[in-house]
Amino acid sequence: MTDMSDRIIAFFPDGAVSAKTCKEYATAMSAQGIRRGVLVISGKFSSFARTAIEELAPQVLLETFREEELRVDITEHELVPEHRVLSEPDKAALLARYKLKDTQLPRIQASDPVARFYGMQRGEVVKIIRPSETAGRYVTYRVVM
Repeated sequence: MTDMSDRIIAFFPDGAVSAKTCKEYATAMSAQGIRRGVLVISGKFSSFARTAIEELAPQVLLETFREEELRVDITEHELVPEHRVLSEPDKAALLARYKLKDTQLPRIQASDPVARFYGMQRGEVVKIIRPSETAGRYVTYRVVM
């Protein structure tokens, strides 16, 4: 049996999205035991709707994307290096290995397009692997802020 809290549901509303619509989606998610959702917006998105989503954040996480943002998979672009989100044990091992606190790592904004694409949350650590002419590959770690 799969854990329903690990599932993500996507909503594709027609037209404008209101606060009422967002609350209806959150209710539907809660009824199904789903904690994370993606809202793909093609029309207008009111500031009240954004506020409603922020207020729902402790119970459900509803991420918003404009339809135009999802037309191209940015992770497939040649200039975007590979990103991997570390699990909690991997994060703890990394910090212990280098005797660091996560606040001492370089930062990546939660609003960064790649961070949004992967649904990264504040406090998570991402491993970024870049090709390098001299070293073959260059690995760096960043904490999501």
